[in-house]
Amino acid sequence: MLASPFDSEDAVQEIFIRAWRGFEGFEGRASLRSWLYRIATNVCLDMLRSVERRARPMDLGPAREPVAENLNTLPETTWLEPVPDRLVLAQNDPSEVAVTRDSVRLAFVAALQHLPPRQRAALILCEVLQWKASEVAELLETTVASVNSALQRARATLEGTNANSSSAPAPLVASDRELLRRYVRAFETYDIDALTALIHQDATQSMPPFDLWLSGRDDILTWWYGPGIGCRGSRLIPTVAANGSPAFGQYKPDGAGGYQPWALQVLEVNDGRIGEFTFFLSTETLFPLFDLPPRPAD
Repeated sequence: MLASPFDSEDAVQEIFIRAWRGFEGFEGRASLRSWLYRIATNVCLDMLRSVERRARPMDLGPAREPVAENLNTLPETTWLEPVPDRLVLAQNDPSEVAVTRDSVRLAFVAALQHLPPRQRAALILCEVLQWKASEVAELLETTVASVNSALQRARATLEGTNANSSSAPAPLVASDRELLRRYVRAFETYDIDALTALIHQDATQSMPPFDLWLSGRDDILTWWYGPGIGCRGSRLIPTVAANGSPAFGQYKPDGAGGYQPWALQVLEVNDGRIGEFTFFLSTETLFPLFDLPPRPAD
């Protein structure tokens, strides 16, 4: 709903405060779980009344040339933020893991931000949490017909977004894990031939908080070996998956023989190659969230 783990943490605190204050009025006509979902939905709707939607760079305009002049910084509140899988994915039920993995992927969460808040809530409740339209209507204090209408409009809107063309990340298999090991070696050595072999020809790259995004392997490598050459010699440390996708902490050479935090790299792997790179540069907040150290170990 909120596209930010930090906004979500604030929401959780508010949900527990409202639940604690209102528990004496809980009459047991619905399950405690349903009662808490009602509170959570209302908290999210309240929070969304005062903010603009969060997005990815590809939602704000076309891909541009890989030159430094195209870098423009937008406020952090513009951007969708990654969340560790351990905070949002079911940990025990494999079938629930598959459903929630699809619902938290970056492309899908970004697409949800195009929906008005109540449509967003209806879609999540019905298609992610598998609630009946009658249950959602009761929670949102509306009619079943209104819920079905909201779902129809929401699905039509999603059809026109990147989420419709972006396949959900599948669980990593042995060949994918080997691909990622090869990527780490190739990126750390800045081996252009090896990187070329690992990246899809139509891959994309974005770097929030910059609005520039790149389309195509050639432009990505042109950037890496041009304006992004300062990343040569970086160290990559694997961390917990983000939004269902593998993630790495990138530490760039600091010029004094050490390394400085530079980006949380979130990769999407499909058909044996890397199809999307998202380099989240807000390391001061994201590295602690993903349990990444301030400096790589020697």
